[in-house]
Amino acid sequence: MAINTGSFSKALWPGVNAWYGKEYNEFKVEWTELFDQFTSRKAFEEDVGVSSFGLAQVKPEGQAVQYDTEVQAFITRYTHIVYALGFIVTQEAFDDDLYDVVAERRARGLAFSMRQTKETVGANVYNRAFTTGYTGGDGAVLGSSSHSNAIGGTWSNILSTAANLSEAALEQACIDIAKWTNDRGLRINVIPQKLVIPVDLQFDADRILKNPNRPGTAERDINALVKQGRFPGGTVMNHYLTSTTAWFIKTDVRDGMKYFSRKDDAFAEDNDFDTENAKFKASGRYSFGWTDPRAVYATPGV
Repeated sequence: MAINTGSFSKALWPGVNAWYGKEYNEFKVEWTELFDQFTSRKAFEEDVGVSSFGLAQVKPEGQAVQYDTEVQAFITRYTHIVYALGFIVTQEAFDDDLYDVVAERRARGLAFSMRQTKETVGANVYNRAFTTGYTGGDGAVLGSSSHSNAIGGTWSNILSTAANLSEAALEQACIDIAKWTNDRGLRINVIPQKLVIPVDLQFDADRILKNPNRPGTAERDINALVKQGRFPGGTVMNHYLTSTTAWFIKTDVRDGMKYFSRKDDAFAEDNDFDTENAKFKASGRYSFGWTDPRAVYATPGV
C-alpha cells in the first residue's frame, strides 16, 4: 500500500513541533564480532572437509612402512539469500509534505531496517544453536554432544551438564576445549577467544572476568581465568541473542563461523510513469553459518 496524504495528514499542516518514533540511537554493528567475513561471486559457497593422518606406527626392522590415507569429510553449503524492503509514496504526499517526514528520512529508515535484519539473521545462527533442524555439515546442530568425525566416532562442544554462566562453568569449558582433537584423534591447539553473551548476563560476566580475585568467595584466591589471560578477545555482548541463559565461547578455529557477502546493501529509488508514485527500496544478499563447529563452545544454560 502506498503512503499517501491520508497516511501523514499532519504533515500537510503547520504547527507540528516534532515527529517521533522514526529515529533512535542505534547499537554499533555487532554481528562482525560473531563471524569471520568473506565475499562471494557465486550463488553459493561450499566448504569441504578433509580428514588428516593418524599417529605414526612402529616399523619393525626389515618391515614395510604402513601407509595412511585421507578422505573427504563433511560438506557445508552457504546459499546466499536476498533480503529486501521498500515503500511507495504518492506524488501528492511527496509534494505536500511540509516536514520531509517521508522524503528526507526514507533512506535512514530503510538503512535501519536493513541493519537490524542482518544483525537478526546473524544472531539466529547462535539462537538456534540447540534447535533441532538447524544443522551443519555433519548433520548436528551447532551446540551438540554428538558431532561426527569423518572417520567415525563423535565429539562434543557443549558442557556435559548444562550450566549457567559461572567461574566453574567457564573453567570447565576451557578444560574441555583444551582436550579437543581432530578427526583422527590427534590433539589440536584451540584457544578460546571471546565470551559471547546476551544482555542478561553482562553483569555476571563482568564479576567473573574483571575481578582479579575469585568472585563470590571470602578468600582472596586468584581468579585463574583472569590470571591466565583467558578470552583475550574479551566479552562480546550481543543485543540480538534471545536466550537469557545461553552463552558461547568463540574460539580461534579457522573456517568456523562465516559470513558471505554476495551483494552489499544497496539503495535505489524510481518513479512509476503512470501513477507518478515514488518507489524506494533497499536490498542485500548474504549468508551466515558455520563450517567447523570447533569454532564455538556452547551451553543453553538452565
